[in-house]
Amino acid sequence: MMAESNAEPVLLRQHRSERFLAAVGPYSRVVLVSHVNPDPDALASMLGLQTLIELRQPGKPVVMTVDGMIARAENRAMVELLPIPLIPIEALIIGPDDALVMVDSQPGTGRRASEAVTPVAVLDHHETGGKLEGVHFRDVRANLGATSTMVTGYLLEQNVSVSPRLATALYYGIDSEVSGYPRESGPLDDGALVWLYPRADKDLLARIKNPKLSQDYFATFQHALANAFLYQDVVVSWCGVVPQPDIIAELADFFIRFDRVNWSLSVGLFGNLMKLSIRVAHLGAHSGEVLRVVVDGLGTAGGHDKRAGGAIPLPDTNPETIDQTLRLIRHRLLTKLEIDEQKGYRLLEASPIIQAP
Repeated sequence: MMAESNAEPVLLRQHRSERFLAAVGPYSRVVLVSHVNPDPDALASMLGLQTLIELRQPGKPVVMTVDGMIARAENRAMVELLPIPLIPIEALIIGPDDALVMVDSQPGTGRRASEAVTPVAVLDHHETGGKLEGVHFRDVRANLGATSTMVTGYLLEQNVSVSPRLATALYYGIDSEVSGYPRESGPLDDGALVWLYPRADKDLLARIKNPKLSQDYFATFQHALANAFLYQDVVVSWCGVVPQPDIIAELADFFIRFDRVNWSLSVGLFGNLMKLSIRVAHLGAHSGEVLRVVVDGLGTAGGHDKRAGGAIPLPDTNPETIDQTLRLIRHRLLTKLEIDEQKGYRLLEASPIIQAP
């Protein structure tokens, strides 16, 4: 009896990849989609699934798509250096013979521009639950730090040979998700990292992690630092109009490292969207749920325990509209955290400007 009990979880884990392949098997083409502005975890997961399907179901076309833009410098470097072929989702017509597979996201969470087609399969690791009715195959594990960990498991279950290119992608996909402190990861994430690292291209990995940055990048940091305010252990920073939306998340990561801060909210304007990123310095904060309360009735949000993002569509981008919306979300966040917003102050005083040479 003990032997049977111990063997059952192994059989279930091995069966996930089989059930996934069975779900997409009847379709003539597989279309892989992720959340808007896909990150390394989403990109690597799609690349891994493409490899799996092409090897186990030979001749079946697999299309990797991009919704939005590849914005962050590291993400662009990943796509260009590996390389990862992506087709804009709006350029595709998805028909009844296509299996739509959603990775690193779930339907109905506000993280996609269009959800007209119900996915055949969903693979995700986020806490924020989606609308999974009608989804044939579901692998949603909030206890994992990355969707790339799931995909690595599928490849191992199917005895798929992982190339240095794919190992580099999967390693970076996981590492980019779990490298914060405290780490949001588990034994499976750590095991995948240990297995992938010897197989990854270390030079490519270093180039992806250390890309060149544009002048806009530093200007946005300057703007956010000049417009950051501290409320007890919460820092709220206004990033202004940003050249690309991912930099708002980078700034939230930057401010959470301040030794007097436990919560960091960065807000910026991209097009007509007010984008928000929140970070927490401790586990158990459920930042995704907190941010959903903050944007309730205004937009959408979701994410992890320590990291979350959201977006609020604005009727216009007049300064008055921006200021009112910013004040409202700040008030809601501080009220939720039971912090007096009247006791806030500017994080940094204006620095003296030296004469140009």
